[in-house]
Amino acid sequence: MIIRRETPADIDAVHAVTEAAFRPRAEPGRDETIEVGLLRALRGDDGWIPALSLVAVDDEGEIVGHVLCTRATVGDTPVLGLGPLSVRPDRQRGGVGKALVHTVLGAADAMGEPLVALLGDPNYYGRFGFQLSDTHGVTPPVPEWQPHFQVRTLHAHDPSVRGLFAYAGPFNEL
Repeated sequence: MIIRRETPADIDAVHAVTEAAFRPRAEPGRDETIEVGLLRALRGDDGWIPALSLVAVDDEGEIVGHVLCTRATVGDTPVLGLGPLSVRPDRQRGGVGKALVHTVLGAADAMGEPLVALLGDPNYYGRFGFQLSDTHGVTPPVPEWQPHFQVRTLHAHDPSVRGLFAYAGPFNEL
């Protein structure tokens, strides 16, 4: 398996992987999952960062996973929001998600980004160095998210950056 940047030719495969990964939790009757709609909207948003849209490709050349970081803010400071993270169901629990998260965090760090935030399971994301956001003075956009809203600081982190986190615009339309 290799991890590489998404190309325009990958978009349909990324949508298929994301659809398959999130379909079991989707509302019945929806044509596509919320996460696929979010990807479509993010691609047209100023918060889209092509260098941080990564795919996992297996030995047969098939895309089996995808991860994305988009521009976000803490107060007025540019930071990143991670998600969605998608792995094809038949490849879940095999290290694909782990490889994608490690790679996108490394890429974000190399780009000089200060921190990455996400909404997710602390037991899963804790292995990557994520901590509950209040540990770093970052407030989630929805107060009820606090038990699951996490931050991973990177080398360019400034501890004085504190305040309300805001995702890229399309997240607000969910």
